[in-house]
Amino acid sequence: MELDRRQWLAQGGAIAALSLAGPVSADAVAPGRTRLILLGTGGGPTPKKNRSAPALAIVVDGVTYVVDCGDGVARQLVSAGLKLSSINSVFLTHHHSDHNADYGNLLLLAWAADLAHRVDTYGPPPLRAMTRQALALNAVDIRTRIGDEGRPPLAPLIHPHEISRPGPVMQDSRVRVRAALVRHPPVEPAFAYRFDTPDRSIVISGDTAPSEALVDLARGADVLVHEVMYLPALEALLATEPNAARLKEHLLASHTTTEQVGNIATQAGVKTLVLSHFVPGGYPFIEDQVWLEAVRPHFSGKIVVGRDLLEL
Repeated sequence: MELDRRQWLAQGGAIAALSLAGPVSADAVAPGRTRLILLGTGGGPTPKKNRSAPALAIVVDGVTYVVDCGDGVARQLVSAGLKLSSINSVFLTHHHSDHNADYGNLLLLAWAADLAHRVDTYGPPPLRAMTRQALALNAVDIRTRIGDEGRPPLAPLIHPHEISRPGPVMQDSRVRVRAALVRHPPVEPAFAYRFDTPDRSIVISGDTAPSEALVDLARGADVLVHEVMYLPALEALLATEPNAARLKEHLLASHTTTEQVGNIATQAGVKTLVLSHFVPGGYPFIEDQVWLEAVRPHFSGKIVVGRDLLEL
């Protein structure tokens, strides 16, 4: 049974928490508005002119929780007006390069700016090995900045947590995070995340084919941010790809069409559906109205066609 949000806030500090300063009592934190910022809304690993790679930020009381780390995520955070030192936790939905390419870079660049506190990271295996390798890759730069600029060692600040099954992920005085296993073959495991804060519930689908587990996770949520694929434009996209047949097979097996995403939002009873991770995400260019009209027959609630740096 879900806790009432006031009950949740009152009890949040009683649960072991990983936050900027360790466990924080609920009484010490005044509830504030939860901000959702779409940092990047493109789909696929290749850079695009009109959309950055997948990433978003959930900000609660000035503390930032990052979901996915596509190329350029650190710059997008700064473009959104967020301080890199506000990062508390980082969550990866799965290990495709458009979602994790800048995982190590985000941590390094935040530290090179003004990050000097613990950051907890969450995602599927091999997250721990990825973290070690990112630190090793940048060891020369890290050593130089420690010695030359007096920065604290970076490695002790980063605490990776590997997730292999659905269920609770973390909770602190601001947010409770749960995960559901979704279907994104051949990548396993792949997760969707739900963030419950004192004033909002936000679900991030990650990359997925239609998933009953995601519907259950998103049930009654204020906001569902879901990937989306527009089938009528797929052939034009595939015409640019040398491996068109294999790519088409992957896209149809592991992503969600406009019709399907509308049905998912309806089944889950969410208040607002935010479209993101657009496929096609660059070429061919598709007007916002086309995305909206393709989903509208299948969901009667509020639909937002996402764009980079949009705040909701």
